Amino acid sequence: MTITKLQAPFRADQVGSLLRPNNLHEARRNFKEGKISAEDLRAVENKEIARVVDKQIELGFEFVSDGEFRRTWFHLDFMEHFNGIEGFVPDQGYIFKGEETERYNVRNIGKVSFNPNHPFLQDFKEFKKIVAGRAVPKQTIPSPNQFFNEGIRIPDIYPDIEEFAKDIIKAYQEAIQAFYDAGVRYLQLDDVYIAGLSAPDIPFNDGKYDRDYLIDLALRVVNGSLENKPEDLIVTQHLCRGNYKSTWAFQGSYELIAPTLLAKEKIDGFFLEYDDERSGDFKPLQYIPKGGPRVVLGLITSKNGELEDKETIKARIEEASKFVPLEQLCISPQCGFASTHHGNKLTEEEQWNKLKLVVDLANEVWGK
Repeated sequence: MTITKLQAPFRADQVGSLLRPNNLHEARRNFKEGKISAEDLRAVENKEIARVVDKQIELGFEFVSDGEFRRTWFHLDFMEHFNGIEGFVPDQGYIFKGEETERYNVRNIGKVSFNPNHPFLQDFKEFKKIVAGRAVPKQTIPSPNQFFNEGIRIPDIYPDIEEFAKDIIKAYQEAIQAFYDAGVRYLQLDDVYIAGLSAPDIPFNDGKYDRDYLIDLALRVVNGSLENKPEDLIVTQHLCRGNYKSTWAFQGSYELIAPTLLAKEKIDGFFLEYDDERSGDFKPLQYIPKGGPRVVLGLITSKNGELEDKETIKARIEEASKFVPLEQLCISPQCGFASTHHGNKLTEEEQWNKLKLVVDLANEVWGK
């Protein structure tokens, strides 16, 4: 199946992560305790990935995700396999609304570069075999800007943040080409950092640089990373305000970043969170170039199982179309259902009902 820029992101889309089933949790625990082999764990992962691929196709999605079933975190599993980066257990987890996360993070231990043996490449090849041409396999990875969170860059190694940015850009250029060579044609960059630059108080940040500089740097990092991307590779970006056990990390509209990042990023689509009052209004969408990136409206929440009212969502799509033409809009949940292995507080049945609602709405608003 060939993707064109008119096809992806899709009218009915989703961010990517899905609730992990109990047998996958159990297999991962048994592997950590030495009760089963890596091959045994892989077999469970493959079985469950095949199951959710079939379910997504059954619901009517034109693309499929692997649910991020091989990961514990949406970002750290990917980041820790870069050269010059390691995973470690810090003294404190990320601070979310009423919740401290499990304690794990990454840090810089040397010059950063892409690891050509990155395990996600083999993961995608196996995923693509499972899909077997029945839909477009979507690959999600953290945005390069996730490396700019507080404490990751070590000043003794990179005293100059611009030099750090230069190496991150080069590493991502190589990563993007490696994924393309592995068969990826639909790639999504998941970015909590950039959304945080529009929060009243920038989260996960050491405060050494002002907001305008960081916004400009973030733009240069994304566009630099995409500078050499193949023409037929679709790249989208999800701007997230945090998603951990149905909690969130910060709030604030996209207003402060919109004139720079929404207006000038050289990507094919934005996944934007619009599921509650924390998200602000649709006015920042006015900066999206007409005829430019598609805007995937995250109007269905992944944080609880209550099913949204169709007519209410249709009214919100119409409201957004005042700022971006309807033909440039799509719909999805505002985030994944399990940005970490813990998952959000809803059942798998409720998850599938949410995704069915996304497909039904897309068919009713834009037609099949």
